Amino acid sequence: MVEVLLFDLGGVLVEYTGVQGVARLLPAVTVEQEILERLSRCPHTEAFGCGQLSRQEFGERFVHDWGIDLPPERFLAEFRSWSKCLLPGAAELLATLRPRFRLAALSNSNELHWERISRDLGITKLFEVAISSHQVGLRKPDPRIYRAAVDRLSVSPDGVVFFDDVHENVVAAAEVGIRAFQVDGVPGIRERLKREQLL
Repeated sequence: MVEVLLFDLGGVLVEYTGVQGVARLLPAVTVEQEILERLSRCPHTEAFGCGQLSRQEFGERFVHDWGIDLPPERFLAEFRSWSKCLLPGAAELLATLRPRFRLAALSNSNELHWERISRDLGITKLFEVAISSHQVGLRKPDPRIYRAAVDRLSVSPDGVVFFDDVHENVVAAAEVGIRAFQVDGVPGIRERLKREQLL
């Protein structure tokens, strides 16, 4: 019996332009795949996403290591803007699902992007529970973040269906007993929901 639909945000329900944003700031032209891979290994992004750096510390370290010719404060303003808005159809899909399921969000985020998503855009209000990595000090695919979400929701893992755009995150969720699917944006969620007879 599916009780909770648990969603990643960036790339699933929310437009996130971080790779393109970094590309515009780098001193040399760099292909997006290379930026994505470097971001995934960046110790400063990971530490900020686990709540282990202040925004000022993160800004200073990131611009230094990536060779970005901006004061940290200006970089942070750019960085914050990379969480753009809900993807087309996201609000309507959630409204359709809300009468039948509990809705929750689990995101690898940070203080600045979470501030933008929650305060500026009001996206977290669309969910019963919304959890960011920086709040719990853990990032997907660490299995402990999924257990923290399940505990917070007071639900059994097999009562949760999870949607994420990153394969490793989906595999990790499945390993703790959650039904998990890799999706690409709102059309991908809709397609998977229909295949699972949840829509």
